[in-house]
Amino acid sequence: MEYWGKPAFDKFTQEALARLAVEKPDEGIYRRVLDHWDRAAKPLDGMGRFETLTARIGAVLGSEEMDISRKAVIIMCSDNGIVEEGISQSGQEVTAAVAREMGKGGSSVGKLAAAVGADVIPIDIGINQEDAIPGVADWKIRRGTRNFRREPAMTRQEAVCGIFLGIEAAARCKERGYGIIATGEMGIGNTTTSSAVAAALLGCEAGCVTGRGAGLSDEGLARKRMVIEEALEGYGLRGACALRVLETVGGFDIAGLAGVCIGGGLYHIPVVLDGVISMTAAVVAKRLIPETAHYLIPSHRGKEPAVAMLVRELELEPVIDGNMALGEGTGAVMMMGLLDLALCIYRKRTTFGDIQVEPYERYCER
Repeated sequence: MEYWGKPAFDKFTQEALARLAVEKPDEGIYRRVLDHWDRAAKPLDGMGRFETLTARIGAVLGSEEMDISRKAVIIMCSDNGIVEEGISQSGQEVTAAVAREMGKGGSSVGKLAAAVGADVIPIDIGINQEDAIPGVADWKIRRGTRNFRREPAMTRQEAVCGIFLGIEAAARCKERGYGIIATGEMGIGNTTTSSAVAAALLGCEAGCVTGRGAGLSDEGLARKRMVIEEALEGYGLRGACALRVLETVGGFDIAGLAGVCIGGGLYHIPVVLDGVISMTAAVVAKRLIPETAHYLIPSHRGKEPAVAMLVRELELEPVIDGNMALGEGTGAVMMMGLLDLALCIYRKRTTFGDIQVEPYERYCER
């Protein structure tokens, strides 16, 4: 990736975050895109949810002939102090190892991104090592979060900084002409942090949203759920505001991805969500700035149990149902490829007039 210098952290304040406002996308363009789909020579709603999703993209970009040929995958990489509690099979060294592969384009997401023509933008927002990683933007807030079983994961300022770094990443993508952003992450322990944040924001028991992550045993899963439930009760997080939940049990990757979602709304770029971590970040963003939700595109229904509740909260319906749990943004990148295919039909559409056939009539609302 091209060099992305580190932003000035001192401009990131809670007061500045509170002043942010996101406009709703253009409803008129949304309706016109759907009208174009109806006039294409095919059964009404024949492309299913791809018709409404492309209409949403058109409304976000402000054009009926949307251009998403330039694609970016923003991957927030960070470590989590809660790993000290034995809630993961792997140690924190794995985060840096995978990030190094991302920097070289060699990880899973790099291979998929190359296939769909997307640029991979890995960002070190909190990896627990001192040295910079070639090909990875060094935006480190701190060398990993703290162990939230003992103390809050981050300070309020660190949480706000993480959100603004995500916003900054979206702004730079806008400046460079990207038409769509996929979200990805890398960080050992982040299914624990995302489950904790999701349980707090959704007001449910830890057991309802906590899965095995990369493959915990029954004993490991029980411990993971216990650690999360203990934190939710100990800190009194159910019913707390999103920022307090994030700073207490979240991760820098979740904060950064929440910022990418908000940045999508601020700079009118559609943001494709990946799995449970980016969906959790999207809920944080929606709680902070509700209009952000209009700029989000679902991708896949992963196998973590939190996903079903998160998609209901976001009012989104994932398209891919592949029981995936790879992470890194891989599901979001796959969705970009499917959107390209759908737009091939939209852009090169044959109308009923072209083939001299009477169009179908719509008798019910979408």
